[in-house]
Amino acid sequence: MSKKRYTVEFLHRPGLYLQDDEIDSLVSEMRAVAGQCFSQIPEYQALAGTREDLSDKVITLARDSDGKLVGFCSALLLDVEGVGPVLHLGLTCVGPGERGAGLTHVLTSRLVFQYLLTRQPLERLWVSNVACVLSSLGNVARHFDDVFPSPEGPVAPGPKHTRIAQAIDRRYRKQIAINDDAVFDAGTFVMRGSVRASPFQKDAGDPRFQHRDRILNEYYGQLMRFEEGDEVVQVGHLSILSGVKYLLRRSGILKALRTRRDMVAQA
Repeated sequence: MSKKRYTVEFLHRPGLYLQDDEIDSLVSEMRAVAGQCFSQIPEYQALAGTREDLSDKVITLARDSDGKLVGFCSALLLDVEGVGPVLHLGLTCVGPGERGAGLTHVLTSRLVFQYLLTRQPLERLWVSNVACVLSSLGNVARHFDDVFPSPEGPVAPGPKHTRIAQAIDRRYRKQIAINDDAVFDAGTFVMRGSVRASPFQKDAGDPRFQHRDRILNEYYGQLMRFEEGDEVVQVGHLSILSGVKYLLRRSGILKALRTRRDMVAQA
């Protein structure tokens, strides 16, 4: 069976320049895809649909050969004092018929790297994520630098990690769909009760939301109480250098080089 081909489009703060009818059409398309992913479409982020809601978003759209929207990734730009713009990885939806083709990864990586290039590309880009989905947490831990909390990251958060997490807790709950009564644990970076009784709450044992790496599943699974609707607040950063390393890792080049190095060492 031939591999499906998609066209991916990048939108930077589309609420600032799209016409009203274009905004209505875009939101309608995204809500149609989201309706295949949620039993109840959440009224937040890019799905809320107003010009204001789209003015602080970075979005990638995937269309099939017929031009139909089959997936999207929407990130929120946070303004954090003492840090600057922070890219918050928020909402990714892919239609059931398109899953298994790596489209989620394509949408997310295209969004992150294209946004990185719109800024001063040599500067460090701070990134945040709030999730209870183990695969999402694992991917952020694996592909970004100095992620806290992470089994391979710093043992304690740095000043900017803390500033970003505090901004999420104190200023951006509504935009990220965090319950008003959730309690932020500053020691573990866990938001207790963040998505309790919401469409985002997940079952710890559901294999659809687990990462391929068992160690990552165990690490993040032990931090959260899924039945209480906990989520992990992750903070890390990215640069052009780490981006190149990431692309090499995805292509298998680094793995091949490590294998070659080990063979030489054993010779």
